[in-house]
Amino acid sequence: MTTDLITTREPEAGAAPASGARQVWRRLRTRKAALAAAAVLGLLVLLAVAAPLLAALEGQDPNAYHDTLVDSARGGVPFGDLGGISAEHWLGVEPGTGRDLFVRLLYGARVSLLVAVGATLVQILVGVGIGLAAALGNRFVESVLTHVTDVMVAMPLLVFAIALMAVAPADFPRPLLLAIAIGLLQWGGMARLVRAQTLGLKKLDFVSAARLTGGSTWRVARRELLPSLAAPVITYAAVLLPTNIVLEASMSFLGVGVKPPTPSWGHMLSSATTWFRADPMYVVLPALMLFVTTLAFTVLGDGVRTALDPREASRLRVGRSRRAARKSGAEGVA
Repeated sequence: MTTDLITTREPEAGAAPASGARQVWRRLRTRKAALAAAAVLGLLVLLAVAAPLLAALEGQDPNAYHDTLVDSARGGVPFGDLGGISAEHWLGVEPGTGRDLFVRLLYGARVSLLVAVGATLVQILVGVGIGLAAALGNRFVESVLTHVTDVMVAMPLLVFAIALMAVAPADFPRPLLLAIAIGLLQWGGMARLVRAQTLGLKKLDFVSAARLTGGSTWRVARRELLPSLAAPVITYAAVLLPTNIVLEASMSFLGVGVKPPTPSWGHMLSSATTWFRADPMYVVLPALMLFVTTLAFTVLGDGVRTALDPREASRLRVGRSRRAARKSGAEGVA
């Protein structure tokens, strides 16, 4: 689903290994949008980590029901304006149950971020391993792994994830199961990227020199190829993270994600479909959190991609200078 977002361009013949972290940070600092996205994500992670502390500060529990805060005569609509916002409930309460919405959003961020990060780590481990094996193995191994990767890319995630959730033990931690399911079913794009990059790196001089010194295939892969693969892998992982957040929300929305009463943005959106007319805030808040998180990861991923690939940054600067030159020329003619 996300394989088209990263170009699997083979490295140029004279390309050097990835630049140091200091140079990457220097380039990243020039991209204000990426820094703003990183700040938003840092704040979100801080709020998720501090969820118990903030819940205690507000004096609320994420699973505590407050029947007196909802109007049973109207089907459970919260009393008051904007979903029952008050000094005791900073973002209002959940329709029907009266549970505090602010605390449940914070705990829902924990679930979404943990599932997304866990699934991304599984995708990196499996995808990098299979991609390297396909690029460095013999023709039979390459053919088998390439076809397996093609099958995984074409596999309908939700169908197999629903089947996996149905047969999994009921006491197995649901967020962990979601991370494993998404990671094991969505590593195909990472494997394709790593295979394409490795096939290009094999032709470069520093890899050939390592082979001539007598290094084994996997020693060369560990000491020469993996450091050069860090940039495209990190860039692609930055794209996978928001995708995995949306996948977790989609599966929870369909009822195969985390189970109640565990908070989840996707599950909250699923419940909100019956309340969007009576209590629009119950729909807006989890949807806004999901949108902001996905947008921040996407913008940060674009900034990391440019910082890790100076050729891409130079192409962007050349494009801007050409447009500026054309614009100034047009103004001079006018």
